[in-house]
Amino acid sequence: MDKHQNTNVNIPKTLLLAAGAYILLVVLFYWLAGDQLHFRASRGNYDQPIAETGTVELIQGATVEQTFTVKIQRLQSVSVHWGTYYRPNSGTVTMELLNLLDGTVVMSQSFDAASITEGGLTTMSAEAPIETLYDVPLLLRIYADSLPGSAVSPLMSASAQQEGFSLSFNGTPVDGVLCFSVSGEDYIWTGLHYWEFTIGFGLLLASAIGLVWYRWKKGKHSYVVNALVAMKKYKFLIRQLVSRDFKTKYKRSLLGVFWSFLNPLLTMMVLYIVFSNLFRFDISHYPAYLIIGITFYNFFSESTNMALNSIIGNAGLITKVYVPKYIYPLTRVLSSLVNLLISLIPLLLVTMFSGIVPTKAYLLLPFGLVCLSVFCLGVGMLLAAAMVFFRDVQFLWGVLSMIWMYLTPIFYPPNILPQNIAWVLNVNPLYYFITFARTCLMDGISPEPVVYVQCALMALGTLLVGAAVFRKAQDRFVLYL
Repeated sequence: MDKHQNTNVNIPKTLLLAAGAYILLVVLFYWLAGDQLHFRASRGNYDQPIAETGTVELIQGATVEQTFTVKIQRLQSVSVHWGTYYRPNSGTVTMELLNLLDGTVVMSQSFDAASITEGGLTTMSAEAPIETLYDVPLLLRIYADSLPGSAVSPLMSASAQQEGFSLSFNGTPVDGVLCFSVSGEDYIWTGLHYWEFTIGFGLLLASAIGLVWYRWKKGKHSYVVNALVAMKKYKFLIRQLVSRDFKTKYKRSLLGVFWSFLNPLLTMMVLYIVFSNLFRFDISHYPAYLIIGITFYNFFSESTNMALNSIIGNAGLITKVYVPKYIYPLTRVLSSLVNLLISLIPLLLVTMFSGIVPTKAYLLLPFGLVCLSVFCLGVGMLLAAAMVFFRDVQFLWGVLSMIWMYLTPIFYPPNILPQNIAWVLNVNPLYYFITFARTCLMDGISPEPVVYVQCALMALGTLLVGAAVFRKAQDRFVLYL
């Protein structure tokens, strides 16, 4: 029992706090995630084809009819692309959506032809999502009461073909597809079974906590307890190392810590001037888009570069005093994290000045920050271990991190990547972390549940690999320092 008391850590209390924190986070997340926990944009959404020609002038008595089916669980809207002959028009245009199984009209909406612009869209929206039209044959009927010379015309693609789709003008079938789109949302399995899922995971967590507690009571080795004890025992040293690294960065600097505030702003302004004028990416709230990517990448670059030198930079201390060696890369990442937290101030200011209204989804951002920090720690431990044996790692990492930056959508939209390298985004953890932050801050909503899982798995997977390599190599560090 004396052994347990000497740890100065109340293990039972700590484990109970972990269990309580889990319950609190589960309830809090359910409230913060909102509809995004239960619904996502349907993968069955139909995007309109590229317009090639007009259909018919929708004068009184003319109709355009498009039959189709879509696999959307909760259909919400149908949009049509229009041509106006570049003239003022008049009359009323009506769009109807019919269920061909029973002939009922499920949606209907009228529009003023005078308000329709060349190349514009009209969108018919349901008052509430319709859940009975999944893979059901539907008919989109469009007609108007306009007079000749003052009527609009729906656009079409004569070359597009879609299985199960058919287009007709005034009852006569024609080749091609109407330029229309259908959108809705699908249910998310984890949202439908959220409480069952969290209870099951909670039971697993409780079992793990029980196992840790049992091993601790029996005086057996436990990585969890050892980590808790180390954090408690070396808390003062960790604080001093973090403070030293942070202060060293701004030593003899006139502006000092203000550079943490100023640096992302200046970088954003330069990139905004360059890319908004030369490349003209069609990205809404581009300054906010930029500064989020810059801030997250800067943290990744700074923390990994500092962790890379954490062992050889503390050689004098390592050879004289015993301290768990993972403390050194950990403190470097924590020092960079302090810098990141300061950088969040200009980031939030830019998002607000861009016209983005803060929402409760902002409170989800810490999850992304934690995952990014854990990921950086894993990469940092890999680099720190490799640097001890191969000093060339620092030069190779400089090149690799630059390539990584250009393969991450920091200042460009993801859809501009060529198809032959677009797969890189699927294996790029930074893309997921940055997209997570942009969804919370710019869209003001929670990412889909799968994004949380992706971010967590990438972070924890990298940390486990980094920790395993670091642990295996750490006993030989002293021979190469």
